[in-house]
This record gives sequence, C-alpha cells and structure tokens, in this order.
Amino acid sequence: MTQVSGASDVPSMGRRQFMNLLTFGSVTGVALGALYPVVNYFIPPSSGGSGGGVAAKDALGNDVVLSKFLADHNVGDRTLVQGLKGDPTYLVVESSEAIGDYGINAVCTHLGCVVPWNASENKFKCPCHGSQYDATGKVVRGPAPLSLALAHVSVTDDKVFLSPWTETDFRTGDNPWWA
Repeated sequence: MTQVSGASDVPSMGRRQFMNLLTFGSVTGVALGALYPVVNYFIPPSSGGSGGGVAAKDALGNDVVLSKFLADHNVGDRTLVQGLKGDPTYLVVESSEAIGDYGINAVCTHLGCVVPWNASENKFKCPCHGSQYDATGKVVRGPAPLSLALAHVSVTDDKVFLSPWTETDFRTGDNPWWA
C-alpha cells in the first residue's frame, strides 16, 4: 500500500518540542505559584525599622517616653517594660536625667519564670526556685546556670528603644549566651 496523501500524520519535531515546552512551562508556573506562599510562610517578617531597635512598651502597650518615665521613677528603680521578642525587660534609672545604657531581660535562665526586683535586698530573686541575681543581672546563686540576658538601651526623639546585645557581657567577660 502506498500513501495517497503527501502529508504525514506524525507531527514535526518542531511542533512536538513547542508543545513539550508549553506543557513544562505551564506546570512549572502552577507549581511555583503554589509553592511561593509556602516558602514565604517560613521567612520571618522584617521589622522594617531603621535599625534603631524595638520601641520599649509600658504595661499598657504604649511607647516608653523617657521624660515621662524619668518623672515617674526614682533613681535606682528597675522597671519592667516590654522588650525584645516581647520579653519583660528592666530599665534601670541611673539619675534624674538618665536611664542605663543596658536593659536586663527578666526571664530566669533556669526555667523561664519572670524574676522580680527586690529593692530591699538590692537583687533580683526568682520566685520559682530561688535563683538570685545582682543589680546588673549577674547570677549569684543558683539553680540558674547563667546571668540574665542584656539588651542595649537607646533614646531617640525622647522614646526608649531596645536592641540586641551582641558584645562581650561586661558582667562576666564572656560572649553573650543569648546572642
């Protein structure tokens, strides 16, 4: 038998390659479109700030304004604010015009209880298991294995900001365990 028509029923390789490319492109586009939100979910959002840190918040969630804070607190006070990662952080009032350049994270390094400041004994005492820290947050009595974490304190436009402490811990001379 001979073929009557001159055209073949088999598509040319150019047409087949085009269809394969079109199919591959469509499947890839759909897969990437479905994968994008999944990947984006695992990327933490940026703070979008200017690198000045996180604004310290008071008990009501308002930004801490330095002038008002100093007017309401006495020299030597250690007052809790919401700090980095939402952790409670102590601000230290050093004089009637200034606060300390560091904040002390109030989360006990033993089991994570919030450590209150005991002004009469001039130290932090954990109510859960009795760990004690000096006025700078250095551990002086266990069972806590490490000193309280530190944060840098800065003031911009009369607002207090906290940023991560990555330098050597001035209390122990060691690298910060929390960085």
